[in-house]
Amino acid sequence: MSTSPDASAAGSDTPNLDFAGTTPYEDYVQADVLTHLQHPLSDDPGEMVFLVTTQVMELWFTVIVHEWETASRALREDRLQVAMDALKRSVREFEALNASWTPLGQLTPAQFNSYRSALGDGSGFQSAMYRRLEFLLGDKSASMLVPHRGSPRVHAELEKALNEPSLYDEVLRLLSRRGLPVPAEVLDRDLTQKYEPSQAVEEIWARVYADPDQNGELVRLGEALTDVGELVWRWRNDHLVATRRAMGSKTGTGGSAGVAWLEKRARKNVFPELWTARSHV
Repeated sequence: MSTSPDASAAGSDTPNLDFAGTTPYEDYVQADVLTHLQHPLSDDPGEMVFLVTTQVMELWFTVIVHEWETASRALREDRLQVAMDALKRSVREFEALNASWTPLGQLTPAQFNSYRSALGDGSGFQSAMYRRLEFLLGDKSASMLVPHRGSPRVHAELEKALNEPSLYDEVLRLLSRRGLPVPAEVLDRDLTQKYEPSQAVEEIWARVYADPDQNGELVRLGEALTDVGELVWRWRNDHLVATRRAMGSKTGTGGSAGVAWLEKRARKNVFPELWTARSHV
């Protein structure tokens, strides 16, 4: 008596291994595409680590941007729990992003120099997805669209993000709808400009934090944003340390000031009033 393959496998622990064409996993994940996107330009074996790690960072930027755009939309629609869920996920994702520095954090100058020339004028500040991440944090600059003029789709996405409210803008609009006195000049500011701290907003956060029983939901929102802000600060500092270790004070690829530029960035906090308000609670 013959037994069909399906019947013989029924009840066993053997997975189905026979698929027509590609596997369902490949169809969904596109792993074959991902694992063939690496094209090192030098003979140094360390370049593969640098290249893959940088690509992984780009994927994490994409996920985090998705989460913050989800949170922004939910805040705009007064769905605070949906926004909180997205922010909490982004914190875990940002932790994974920051861990991406581990393979690069101990590069010596000689190791980095062995493939640095392969980057040419390429530099991380040219990352369009990272720029969208920065725009969502309120760090707007129209000049940062210039490197992307040759890519119409990317340029259009960045221009849209430049003109839209940042994540923090949506938070402040929510506070206003909750009856807190956010000044009109903050609510109606030019969204294409970098967010500047407001003493009035600082006083609002101090008021929120001073009465956690009354403002529990907003305190939790503030703390979720503070978690994000801390991880952004750690990202910038880890980038600074890795760069300083690999190349000292040399001019960065792409013509940036290298360590000097990163030091300036590392001193800045996102969601600034959430940090300064703590001194007044």
